[in-house]
Amino acid sequence: MDKRLRVMTELIEPLRVPPGSEVVLGRDYDPAYTGQVTRPQAGALLADSVELLTDYQDRLAAQDTFGVLLVLQGIDAAGKDGTIKHVMSGVNPQAVDVTAFKQPSAEELNHDFLWRCQRALPGRGQIGIFNRSHYEEVLVVRVHPDLLAAERMPPAAGQGDVWDRRYREINDWERYLVDNGIRVVKVMLNLSKQEQAKRFLKRIDHPEKNWKFSPSDVRERQYWDDYQKAFEAMLSQTSTQWAPWYVVPADHKWFSRLATAAVLVTALDAINPKYPAPDPANAAEMEQVRQELTAEAR
Repeated sequence: MDKRLRVMTELIEPLRVPPGSEVVLGRDYDPAYTGQVTRPQAGALLADSVELLTDYQDRLAAQDTFGVLLVLQGIDAAGKDGTIKHVMSGVNPQAVDVTAFKQPSAEELNHDFLWRCQRALPGRGQIGIFNRSHYEEVLVVRVHPDLLAAERMPPAAGQGDVWDRRYREINDWERYLVDNGIRVVKVMLNLSKQEQAKRFLKRIDHPEKNWKFSPSDVRERQYWDDYQKAFEAMLSQTSTQWAPWYVVPADHKWFSRLATAAVLVTALDAINPKYPAPDPANAAEMEQVRQELTAEAR
């Protein structure tokens, strides 16, 4: 194994949520964790990650067999936008598509809860990134269950445990994607309440960051404990063998960006895309053209 890959594999192993485990965020995952990595080391390691991503993405596009979906979830100010910007800085933008899921539109509410995500899936040879995702339906909707009324589900769909059913539906959908060549890579950016407060203050105190400030984000802080419980249930119920969760500490942006890049790199390494072999039927023609071009170059 490439030394760089070995370092990344070891880096993210403590962050993986074992399928079937019961997650308690405060006990199991420290938002300030950085492992054995120091900040001066992180820059070089991130550069290594971006270099590997660039290579893997080129092969992924050339092979045109697999796609990759990176799901980013996190509380407000967890650093989703910045993570995307830094992790994907070296890749070909033609083969990457980022979708930010906000409050559902009237059209989206007129369909099942997975519909809008299904429409945004990456094709073969592509990397798709969901900035928030289908998991909003078991996070914000669970914290604010009145939002279910807007989805106008039939009476039978509201019977029993809605959340258990949604976990099952999400797991089944993700397995379907993996079975059909779309690798699902899931990262939860784990931010502490104290660090979130500091980032909100920066948005208020620095004019160039004012545009990021939203009073509604601050109001959601009163539901912090409810969100933590919703995240814990999500991680416990939907970390599977085919699509495990990684809980990436987000209090230090330099580490969360590095860890997210490492998760994506190791997922691409597991696919190990190859450049297609040349068609033997074209070998003679290629050699003839090569000779003609060589002669012309002289």
